[in-house]
Amino acid sequence: MKKIALEEHFVLNKPEHIDRWLTMIPNIPAAGREKILPLLSDTGDRRLEAMSKANIDMAVLSNVGTVQGILDPTPALRLSREGNDALAAVVQNNPTHFAGLATVPLQTSDAGAAELERAVTQLGMKGAMIIGHTNGLYLDDEHFIPFWERAEALQVPVYLHAADALISPASYAGRPELVGATWSWTAETAAHTLRIIFGGVFKRFPNTKLLLGHMGETLPYLLWRLDQRSNAFQGGDNAKPSELFRKNIAITTAGVFSDDPLMCAINALGEDSIMFSVDHPFENMEQASSWLDQAPISESTRAKISRDNAIRLLKL
Repeated sequence: MKKIALEEHFVLNKPEHIDRWLTMIPNIPAAGREKILPLLSDTGDRRLEAMSKANIDMAVLSNVGTVQGILDPTPALRLSREGNDALAAVVQNNPTHFAGLATVPLQTSDAGAAELERAVTQLGMKGAMIIGHTNGLYLDDEHFIPFWERAEALQVPVYLHAADALISPASYAGRPELVGATWSWTAETAAHTLRIIFGGVFKRFPNTKLLLGHMGETLPYLLWRLDQRSNAFQGGDNAKPSELFRKNIAITTAGVFSDDPLMCAINALGEDSIMFSVDHPFENMEQASSWLDQAPISESTRAKISRDNAIRLLKL
């Protein structure tokens, strides 16, 4: 079945942008980085051939040259605009096979909101990719209100990508295997999402949409317990976390190609809230696609996850 993939990565092949990406992956050996970089920067025949072999019609690209950790808002804005302009050019050159999510500099929320609007209204981006916290500030902070206002007004989703915490917890000390994609990114992104839920972002901006990769960063598995503990603290006066999750969050299969979490996600969230992704070039396109083709779900559900939900949510 033909597919649309949502969390597919790209980096502008310029030193500053590559250096920003390298800050995300300090635990990947140099040989691994050298293997991945050509795949990240390629949006030509090599990527298109791999997509064709995997029955992927369209890849929604996002720039992994993250600006979230830059202290100075001026270079953050400059790098965001450079990355967005480059990605827009890729999409404009091949709109049949590519779409894009904007990089947004949130060091200054007004500037981030303005860049989001430029990227969507002038460059044709389908939403934003935010890679973790911005210098220790999370998206439930009052600082980000102008950004959320603009995202809701533009009716575009915000994809919250995994990243590490500003300070690594002691529980990871001496265990580098836990850092990054194995576990720390999941724990950090799940906590970030819960801050957004408990911090009232969806109450204040009820029509906004948050996207999560990696089959929801374990959260679909925990909705009952989140409701139970939330009720103990809040006395049942507010919307349950599970209700907000189902209304305002959709997830992708990026980096998780397994039947058990898929079935859990379908049961917890419904088939309209799950979308196919690979996480290229960090995961294999053919493996991701062939897994979904054989997953024990109905053909109508498979079509929704493969492409229909993405078309609807991103207005593709």
